[in-house]
Amino acid sequence: MPVARHAAGTKEEQVSEKPRGERRTGLLNGIAAYGMWGLVPMFWPLLKPSGAIEILAHRMVWSLAFVAVALLVVRRWAWAGELLRQPRRLALVVIAAAVITVNWGVYIWSVNSGHVVEASLGYFINPLVTIAMGVLLLKERLRPVQWAAVGTGAAAVVVLTVGYGRPPWISLCLAFSFATYGLVKKKVNLGGVESLAAETAVQFLPALGYLLWLGTHGTSTFAAEGAGHAALLASTGIVTALPLVCFGAAAIRVPLSTLGLLQYMAPVFQFLLGVAYFHESMPAERWAGFALVWLALTMLTWDGLRTARRAAQLRARLAAAPRTAATAQADPVDA
Repeated sequence: MPVARHAAGTKEEQVSEKPRGERRTGLLNGIAAYGMWGLVPMFWPLLKPSGAIEILAHRMVWSLAFVAVALLVVRRWAWAGELLRQPRRLALVVIAAAVITVNWGVYIWSVNSGHVVEASLGYFINPLVTIAMGVLLLKERLRPVQWAAVGTGAAAVVVLTVGYGRPPWISLCLAFSFATYGLVKKKVNLGGVESLAAETAVQFLPALGYLLWLGTHGTSTFAAEGAGHAALLASTGIVTALPLVCFGAAAIRVPLSTLGLLQYMAPVFQFLLGVAYFHESMPAERWAGFALVWLALTMLTWDGLRTARRAAQLRARLAAAPRTAATAQADPVDA
């Protein structure tokens, strides 16, 4: 029965069977999410003269406020009680909060310090780092093309080290912190908004304490730079949470293969902003390093799409096999 097959199908199959309107809505939400993440480098400089740590603290505080209001509106709080009764998952949330704090802080500092291109590189190589961590930590086995992609990515880092005159520390820090964050979140298994609420709840008291400390020492820019600046700092909560809400809407409506392709929108936009808008230099060695990274990602994407297509064909054959057998039994052919 079609209903039975649908119920037993994988999440990818269920997503692919969504009505066309639902898939279009999911695609638009995915484009919106990755588009906002790609354009966010234009936002952080607006918050100067606030320093990166002050901006980070405001991002934590206002993100929790925004998400808490959203959860109150939709009345989704049952997960919080369950999480508090599970110390292991709670510990993983704390680790996730610590890792994403490093990621956010490094990213804000890099953008406001004129390293947008190097920051974009971090998110270009993030899929390669994720695969490498899967091999090292989870003992996953790679296909030959994946090995070639990881090797090409490692060669790119060497070329970029020569080009920069140092290892691309910003890129590596962003890539490894975000890959670690993804690994921990997979273990926690919370929804996007719920996960952000839990993580920012962990971050809230240290962030608020730091902001109060700045205020008592007269170095806070929140009130000193006028109402417009205060409003921009408060809007960091929306800037953080809104793309995540759009991503959540996309994830349940479009196939994972589509999301995998859309994820490259963000670093592409960031790279283009770094070169064309912020006018960061791109000598030949950096172009060569980026070209190797893009080659590695092309190989990885091609292999992923090929594997997904083969898996879909296999599922289709397995689904058709019972129907073929049933037809043969209902209409036997005499020898």
